[in-house]
Amino acid sequence: MKNLPLLDISIIVFYLISMIAVGFFFSLKSKSSEQYTKASGSIPGWAIGLSLYATFLSSNTFLGVPGKAFGGNWNAFVFSISMPIAAIIAAKLFVPFYRKTQEISAYTHLEHRFGAWARTYAVCCFLLTQLARMGSIFFGIALSLQALTGYDMQSIMIVVGICIVVYTVLGGIEAVIWTEVVQAVLLTFGAITILVILISKMPGGVGQIIDIGLQNNKFSLGSFSPDFTTSTFWVILLYGFFINLNNFGIDQNYIQRYHTAKTQKEASKSLWVCVGMYVPVSLLFFVIGSCLFAYYQVHPQMLDVVKLQAAAERFPLESQNNLSAIAQNLKPSDYGDKVMPKFMVQQVPTGLVGLIISAIMSAAMSTISSGMNSSATVFSIDIYKRYFKPDLKEKNFIKLLHIATAVFGIGGMAVGISLIGTKSVLDVWWELSGIFAGGMLGLFLLGIISRQTKNHTAIVATTIGVLVILWLSLSGKLSGEYAYLKSPFDSNMVIVIGTLSLFLSGVIITKIKKSLNSSPINS
Repeated sequence: MKNLPLLDISIIVFYLISMIAVGFFFSLKSKSSEQYTKASGSIPGWAIGLSLYATFLSSNTFLGVPGKAFGGNWNAFVFSISMPIAAIIAAKLFVPFYRKTQEISAYTHLEHRFGAWARTYAVCCFLLTQLARMGSIFFGIALSLQALTGYDMQSIMIVVGICIVVYTVLGGIEAVIWTEVVQAVLLTFGAITILVILISKMPGGVGQIIDIGLQNNKFSLGSFSPDFTTSTFWVILLYGFFINLNNFGIDQNYIQRYHTAKTQKEASKSLWVCVGMYVPVSLLFFVIGSCLFAYYQVHPQMLDVVKLQAAAERFPLESQNNLSAIAQNLKPSDYGDKVMPKFMVQQVPTGLVGLIISAIMSAAMSTISSGMNSSATVFSIDIYKRYFKPDLKEKNFIKLLHIATAVFGIGGMAVGISLIGTKSVLDVWWELSGIFAGGMLGLFLLGIISRQTKNHTAIVATTIGVLVILWLSLSGKLSGEYAYLKSPFDSNMVIVIGTLSLFLSGVIITKIKKSLNSSPINS
């Protein structure tokens, strides 16, 4: 590693070897598909909660959130504020439901409710969401390590990806959960360490940070006006509620963990451990972003390298002279994701850099390993066993799980490589997750809440929901005589409007059919 002292390199290598060793340890226990996918229901609720927290606190949070706060304000923190509301609904509705069905896949229920098409549709949406998420996280970790080591992002993704694939394939869900418990502690320690160093580097301490933040409107949660065309407080609150409801209620990453708990009470407890940890720690990352902004206001010359790097990535064919001119005109939002890695290179002492890099890698590895394991489980159960080989023997099923886990890990790497040059990793993830998750959540809510809705009605409602999502997602590219067809809504409203369109159209059609069937004409 080109820019790091031997001590930091040693810490990082030790961390990677330790994670692989954990995978080998749990591989000795993982001799059945139930152990591999459910840990035989033996994990305590507090450990599952820390695992969920680590999954939430991905490298998108570790790098993307400070980058957003640096380039803007605390508007995105409203996402975290919505989490307790979604958790209440999930604890009362979804956790009891899944524990009662005892089905390891979150999507088997949809076939029982509406037919095979519904199950397959939800599985495809989930797998696309996971690939997008893993790709954005691979991108985030590579962005950070590139600034710290000097190696190219593609090589970093491959090396880190191999380590993740090895320990996830070997150890299954139990290895994923217990490594995430360790990673949760390391992540929190890394965030607190960075904040302490930042404050110590400010001549005027906390008071100076607050003054600079207030002068530049850095602590705003966004406009409170009822405007859904921009990223207002209400847009992010709605987006956060629907995404968190999707996470807690129908995301295989979370549903699979409910089955690893000893009891339903322990499964519900895990939700509140996750929320209780994530909300304050996510606020910590927004504070870090504001501190970084204040620090570089005091030391603006130290941003020149960051700006030049951002300009080179966005305009790779420009000459050095042109890049220098472009760099000076960049806005803080154009290079926010690069600021924290550069601060670490410049200001964090030897030894601590290795620990913080390990923390950032923990953030990436926890989420990617979860995505790999859950994607492999869903593919194996809902696609391969459902359509190709229902009578698959136990030994071959475990082998399939191992292969599928590795394939999805490699797929996530490929998506991450394709994202190189992206302006904001957090924006990309939010937009993609809204597109893929909207229809899936609407269909689940329709199946659970509207018990009278039948198969044909669900098909019509899903078609309406998908068309609405496509319009919201793609109409922004329209121009000229078709410009009037553009969606006026902010991109974060895709999951909100898409979910409601599918759910409400299903409910309304069901009521209309019921009304027509009970009318005197049909009596």
